[in-house]
Amino acid sequence: MDVLELKKHALHEVAEAKDAKTLERARVKYLGREKGELTKILRGLKDLPEAEKRRVGPAANALRNELEAALDAKLSELTANRSTLNAGVDVTMPGKKIALGHLHPLTLTENSIREIFAGLNFAVVEGPEVETEHYNFDALNIPPNHPARDMWDTFWLRQNEVKSESEKGKIKERLLRTHTSPVQIRYMETHEPPFQIIVPGRVFRFEAIDASHEINFHQVEGLMVGENVSLANFKYLILHFCKKFFGTDVKLRFRPSYFPFVEPGLEVDIQLQKGPWKGKWLEVMGAGMVHPKVFDAVKYNPKFVKGFAFGLGLERFAMIKYNIPDIRMFYENDMRFLKQF
Repeated sequence: MDVLELKKHALHEVAEAKDAKTLERARVKYLGREKGELTKILRGLKDLPEAEKRRVGPAANALRNELEAALDAKLSELTANRSTLNAGVDVTMPGKKIALGHLHPLTLTENSIREIFAGLNFAVVEGPEVETEHYNFDALNIPPNHPARDMWDTFWLRQNEVKSESEKGKIKERLLRTHTSPVQIRYMETHEPPFQIIVPGRVFRFEAIDASHEINFHQVEGLMVGENVSLANFKYLILHFCKKFFGTDVKLRFRPSYFPFVEPGLEVDIQLQKGPWKGKWLEVMGAGMVHPKVFDAVKYNPKFVKGFAFGLGLERFAMIKYNIPDIRMFYENDMRFLKQF
């Protein structure tokens, strides 16, 4: 390739360069120290005849100067364009990490509980948050005027207007469920034992809000019904669950207690052997054998089936596991808190 043809190709490539990398490739192609095409011509001048040397030499040197000027001008143009596009931006700074969404600590806790019980062959069942008085109280052996109703501070819902005397008594009182136990009744009405289920869900109680109480919180109900179900089965199951959830260094104790829908009733306490709760006994769930009157309400014969039920607070389990001091932190939407999980 002679100098004129080389000039034509080189200046064209420089003019068409869209970025600094392309421009640098053009510079190396023509002016590179080892394999640059113009460099080869200049180095080969010493081998040319004198007349040819006088003709090619000045033209090659002029092209080198012209090409270097074109490269500098093009680089300045590209740099100016980049500065305009990135005004106020330091392009040498590392990029910012994109903030990714993640699961809420209550969701993490519930997922962990679901996974453990799924491994024990428990099905997950859900039910309505707006309940009738029958499912929330009556069928659970808490009839009208029973003093046990004072254990729950209930949100009652405004009923439809009763337009005639004949309608009175037909409209069921509605409420926001105070526990997930009503789903037990709904499930047993449509299923025959044996079975084992857990019921995670939101519940509501009209009480003062403080570090350990909320009007809106979550429970996980458990129910196992079969021919030979006993408290021994419950003890094994809950010990296995707590070891999976809190770690193997956990101790359990059972205390007598009262709940209208179980007999006998008991409270379950745990003691962790490490962490901030080390050595302290913590109440974590209520439980017991299903009361015969509950079986009567769903048309089960208590002579042939037995069962146990238990209920735990999702927030309480999360507070213990993650050492969270105040239940209100779950609902304040403070990103400084939520980003820790």
